[in-house]
Amino acid sequence: MLAFGLPATAVAAHWSTAWAGFDGLEALGLITTGVFLQRRDPRGCLVAAATAPLPVVDAWFDVVTATPGGDRATAAAMAVFPELPLAITCAVLAIRTYPRLDPAPTLPRSA
Repeated sequence: MLAFGLPATAVAAHWSTAWAGFDGLEALGLITTGVFLQRRDPRGCLVAAATAPLPVVDAWFDVVTATPGGDRATAAAMAVFPELPLAITCAVLAIRTYPRLDPAPTLPRSA
């Protein structure tokens, strides 16, 4: 319903501020992920998981809001590398660094 009900164009008064803020959030997530993982902090998996969707969203909006032609080709190239690989890397890091509990120890049998 939204796809048919929304206007084809819109004017955003603070477009550059919104994108700068989003890109800042993305950078903060990537830096924090790196710092936590370097320190082997178990919270690194949480930051990596929270950061993983940000490059995907960035790539999506860059591509769909770009004008046809060179701008869209540049946006698509940026989506393919580095944005989507960054998202995949964060997702893999989140999964691989998730703290796993050791299996329950087996209790010795009583004689």
